[in-house]
Amino acid sequence: MGLMKCVDCIELYVPDLKEGVDYYSKLGLKVLWKNDTSVGMGMEDDFTEVLLQNEREKMNVDFKVESVINTVNKIKEIGGQIICGPFDIPIGKCAVVRDRWSNEYVILDMTKGRYVTDNDGNILDIK
Repeated sequence: MGLMKCVDCIELYVPDLKEGVDYYSKLGLKVLWKNDTSVGMGMEDDFTEVLLQNEREKMNVDFKVESVINTVNKIKEIGGQIICGPFDIPIGKCAVVRDRWSNEYVILDMTKGRYVTDNDGNILDIK
């Protein structure tokens, strides 16, 4: 069984979240959840998110894994590096890693649950 489950999201930097949401909504994405620094937007397949964020001026790919701890151990074992983490996030654990060819990406798990939101995407709880 593979450690990587799927592409969780593509992170895109936008300096103004409202403008970013307006732009990507016109391309057919819908707001799934939002907080002060990021907005998760859904595609038609409801599988991979486009995460608009205003904290890091770069694009990033996040992979969903069953367990960040197990995946970090495997990454180190096969010659990758851990750049940051593992650290807690509201829905589970996260780490920033680098492969042997200097590609950086994020891995995350959802061991604490999923966001529960209202109709506007405001986070109400984690289940």
